[in-house]
Amino acid sequence: MNKKETINHKDVKKQNYAVKKMNATENSKKKKDKDLPWWVELLFVQIGLPDNLLIKILKAKKQSKEFIKNDKKILITFLFGFISLAYFYPVIKHAKNKLECQSIAKNYIVKNKNIARINRRELKMLSTNFCYGGKEIYEIEN
Repeated sequence: MNKKETINHKDVKKQNYAVKKMNATENSKKKKDKDLPWWVELLFVQIGLPDNLLIKILKAKKQSKEFIKNDKKILITFLFGFISLAYFYPVIKHAKNKLECQSIAKNYIVKNKNIARINRRELKMLSTNFCYGGKEIYEIEN
């Protein structure tokens, strides 16, 4: 009959501990040998900016990360408002330019054309037509 081998559990635990300890020291060496970010390398190593500026930049970076982490709702609300304004700005600008053009065209028609029989709505129509490239103004008799 075969004799069963007895496994000494203490020896196995010691081997596992030794393996884990070696891996931990290798990982800590990898962390210590980590390369600098490209912007730190460029600005502070190659160009030679002062170290206190790096400290201020890293402190601001840490504070901004904390702010983003703690105040997400405010930041998202602000971002939504800014994007909404940026989206609607061209529409508002176009409407403003259209009204300004109509006002200028209306003043031009009143000053330069003899229009005793044209009412306000027709005057508005002629000014709008003129602003969009129409030539009906030139067909009105002086």
